[in-house]
Amino acid sequence: MNGTNRTRIILNRGEERRIRGGHPWVFSNEIREIQGERLPGITADIFDTGGGFLGTGYYNPRSLIAARLLTRERADIDNRDFFLERIGRALALRRQLYPGMETFRLVHGEGDFLPGLVIDKYGEWLSIQLLTAGMDARRELIVATLTELLAPRGIVARNDVAVRSLEGLVEEVEVLAGETPGELEIEEHGLRFRVDIMGGQKTGHFLDQKENHLLLKGISEGKRVLDCFSYSGSWGIHAAAFGAAETLCLDVSERAAALVMANARLNGLGDRVRAEVCDAFERLASLRHEGRRFGVVVLDPPAFVKSKKALKEAEKGYLTVNRRGMELLEEGGYLITCSCSYHMGREPLRELLAQAARQAGRQMRVVGVRSQAPDHPVLLAVPETEYLKCFILQAV
Repeated sequence: MNGTNRTRIILNRGEERRIRGGHPWVFSNEIREIQGERLPGITADIFDTGGGFLGTGYYNPRSLIAARLLTRERADIDNRDFFLERIGRALALRRQLYPGMETFRLVHGEGDFLPGLVIDKYGEWLSIQLLTAGMDARRELIVATLTELLAPRGIVARNDVAVRSLEGLVEEVEVLAGETPGELEIEEHGLRFRVDIMGGQKTGHFLDQKENHLLLKGISEGKRVLDCFSYSGSWGIHAAAFGAAETLCLDVSERAAALVMANARLNGLGDRVRAEVCDAFERLASLRHEGRRFGVVVLDPPAFVKSKKALKEAEKGYLTVNRRGMELLEEGGYLITCSCSYHMGREPLRELLAQAARQAGRQMRVVGVRSQAPDHPVLLAVPETEYLKCFILQAV
């Protein structure tokens, strides 16, 4: 497709600065004029007020983020060659980062210059999310590209995410190509984990924490470890594999607790891992009343902050859960605490942790600060691509 008859989006004066700085989003209130069709997902060329070309992307009149740029060039984004080059480049990066590994995040949206598209590779299977109307409209191109590049046994769309409703899309799970997968097994640091890519959390497994799980090596040996919001038990099972005397995993889901124990047995660790179905907030309080103490406490909750409006309420949750976690630490014990909410920034979280320490009456020192695994790349010009914060604190 040439650019002659494509939809043209002209921005208000001055609104091009963020775009020229490398950010791919155009908000609806930044647009002065739209020329041409206004169908959800349609290809659009973006211009500044003076007619200067800014890039090519897609447009959705139903979304607050009205347009997202895929390229700064006049390109045909409705062509398989475009996706072959872009996804092929993303694959090459992962091959460099993880030689020999077959489970990783293949495409991380804006971090790989494909806003609205997430692809996780689980061996011979792919779990993808088409988060925007622009990517949903190009699903056939994306599936054809992935088939050509990787010849997967199956491609599952995990489109059961609330953000799709903001784009006017339905939430659903479907098999886009190949076979319907059963429960898969993946390897992480020599450990085996069962993954349900059709019905598990996110796309089936929390690949963004795989580097951070290694933080448990050394600090877990001979210790009692508490893994809160455990889901499939990745933290707790790593701790047990690194020599923890016992690991207690807490999750509100019976299905998750069963998965923890299945993964523990799969790795020969069933005698040192225990799972409880409970509200982690309440259990943290009752463990303190029981006089329990732990050498390591891991807090890896789901996103408390879904939007900026919810930040104040979410801060109360982070403060409470971290205070209770600190109260359970032995002297010299470690707290590994995470936030996967973009709206909870790194420095605000640090301040909140300092407040939690004061309330708990504990002196805590920062041993390390981490982010997401490098197959979830962060663009400096797009702060939204960095969402995961992980603090390692020691009670001293």
